[in-house]
Amino acid sequence: MSFLDCSCISHSQVQPMDIEERYEDTSHQFLNEVLLSRLFRHPNLLTSRLVFSSCCQLWVLTPLMAYGSADSLLKTHFPDGMSESLIAYLLYGVLKALEYLHRMGYVHRGVKASHILLSGEGRVYLSGLHSVYSMMREGKRMRAVFDMPHHSPSLLPWLSPELLRQDLHGYGVKSDIYSLGIVACELVSGRVPFQDMPPTQMLLQKLRGSHCCLLDVAPFPLGELGGLKVSRSGVDSGIGESVATGSLTHSTTAPPADRPQSPGPKNHSATLHNLVQLCLQQQPERRPSASELLTHAFFKQVKRHTRDSFLSLMYPAVPLTSPEDPPVSSPPAPSSSSGNAPLSASADPADAVWDFS
Repeated sequence: MSFLDCSCISHSQVQPMDIEERYEDTSHQFLNEVLLSRLFRHPNLLTSRLVFSSCCQLWVLTPLMAYGSADSLLKTHFPDGMSESLIAYLLYGVLKALEYLHRMGYVHRGVKASHILLSGEGRVYLSGLHSVYSMMREGKRMRAVFDMPHHSPSLLPWLSPELLRQDLHGYGVKSDIYSLGIVACELVSGRVPFQDMPPTQMLLQKLRGSHCCLLDVAPFPLGELGGLKVSRSGVDSGIGESVATGSLTHSTTAPPADRPQSPGPKNHSATLHNLVQLCLQQQPERRPSASELLTHAFFKQVKRHTRDSFLSLMYPAVPLTSPEDPPVSSPPAPSSSSGNAPLSASADPADAVWDFS
């Protein structure tokens, strides 16, 4: 399966696949994703514009994501994590998509940074529909399901304890809320909780209810941990001490010489700590729903962005442009509506009339 960026085709992305090759494995999941992408209609879900076949190949045309995925942004421009304003912006769009999926009776099961895409216009999209699973049976909504996602080894760090447990209680849509908490930690630090652990140890940590906490990190020379401290804000939010230690050990690996460095101390807000703590509750019934999280205080800073304020959140990342577009080589001038200024929680970027003039 390959991807071809074809900006000349109405700024879209073309994804071809041989429908006769390994049909029972990758092809079957891909076709299921295509069908679901045609079924769903939501501004924060990645859907296909056109699907057609040619010989033995199936071609899928989707909107071009000029900024790529949140995972690629972390690797290329935000290796030490994103700003809270940008994190709130991304997670708000993801929650809008999850609210829609859960209302339709589906659980995503694949919420991770690589499945969060950002268009050049600033729209947040949730992809990864190949892992979506329906909770509807014979016209009735099931309270729990028991299916294990395909390719689950690559999803292990993000999967909830109840999904991994695979017991008689099963799991439901609150499993996606746990994954969202892991994604929040991923966007904050640039590293995935549990990722450096062997799968068996990771499984035991999650099933035992090991808690994690965001690391409030001040700049420090590479290889030294003297500037690191674990935030003790009274909020229990996630990965256990052993996991935190593993993440710190990983962070001391010397990065490439051209890797951007953190511009300043990262003292995370109490609302971000609380959001992560709510999402990573061990018991799924104690986690809020996607609808409830949309009203969380952390998202009060989400607002209607002008083009300049959106670009200021994204700098130094620039969107994929066509050859005739001028390159962006300097940070945008600050506008009167800064991306860091908190606004009313009623502001909804997904429903707003965007002004990029």
